[in-house]
Amino acid sequence: MASRQAFRSLAASTPSSYTTTSTTLRAASAASRRCASTLQNTTTRRSTQWTSSTFQQGQGRSNKRSYSTPGGSPPPRDTNKISFWPFVALIALTSGGYMLLVNRRKDMPPNPTSSSAAAAPAPSTTPAFSPSDVTVIFVLGGPGAGKGTQCARLVRDYGFTHLSAGDLLRAEQDRPGSQYGQLIRDCIKNGAIVPMEVTVALLENAMRDTLSSSKTGGKGRFLIDGFPRKMDQAVKFEEVVCPAKMVLFYDCPEQEMEKRLLERGKTSGREDDNAESIRKRFRTFVETSMPVVDHYEREGKVVKVDSTPGPDKVYEETRKQLRRVFGDKF
Repeated sequence: MASRQAFRSLAASTPSSYTTTSTTLRAASAASRRCASTLQNTTTRRSTQWTSSTFQQGQGRSNKRSYSTPGGSPPPRDTNKISFWPFVALIALTSGGYMLLVNRRKDMPPNPTSSSAAAAPAPSTTPAFSPSDVTVIFVLGGPGAGKGTQCARLVRDYGFTHLSAGDLLRAEQDRPGSQYGQLIRDCIKNGAIVPMEVTVALLENAMRDTLSSSKTGGKGRFLIDGFPRKMDQAVKFEEVVCPAKMVLFYDCPEQEMEKRLLERGKTSGREDDNAESIRKRFRTFVETSMPVVDHYEREGKVVKVDSTPGPDKVYEETRKQLRRVFGDKF
């Protein structure tokens, strides 16, 4: 009781010193509380960040649970863990088997069938007749150029066999049971070209018949009149039948040829000896047959004869040109 009064007396005697000390204590206490609060917030924030990071990492590693305390229990063992050793063994066995197969194929002899097939040349077509045994002259010219007349005189004087592609086609169309009859008839009427397979086959058969019936030992001379009409026909004939020795081309103006054909139509009875068919034949000859003449002319095989004059003058010029090519003994 006495000490309390003494303290109050002291406080009353020194009011300013006591007030200063109290203020200082309160300030220190407030500062201490702020530091404690700051420290607590920092610790809480770091703990939260670590826990979140650990959880996210655990989710990326097969969803394993993360333990925050190092002294805690270890994570449970994953019983679903996949073992990769069987896959490694399977890959090793497969690779080893493949290498053994490759080495065995290297030691095996090559396949004779495949080797011979690779080394064998492409099959080639051999002509039916040799040029050393058979002489072939293509006789070309527009419709009405006088080819038939000149061929008849060459047959008479030089022993040629005259094969007219047009005559063979007309005979085939009239042959009973011919499968090409109607086709040939339509082509001739319209001034079109008969498929080359038909014409080439008819010419080859006619040549065989001639050689088999002659006594020349398989040798012969042939004037093939009005053929080839197209370039593919020329190629096919020389490939399958026989290469041509030369081309005898009778050149004549269209006006002259048309006049001759109309005159011939009065007595020939041919279906194509009329004005409409004649003009179609002219166009076909210019578009398809003239390229054949141009082709052989580039090869130096064309003998050109002007067939505008009369038959005698044309024939004399023809003989002159043939002697120039084959010699005087022709």
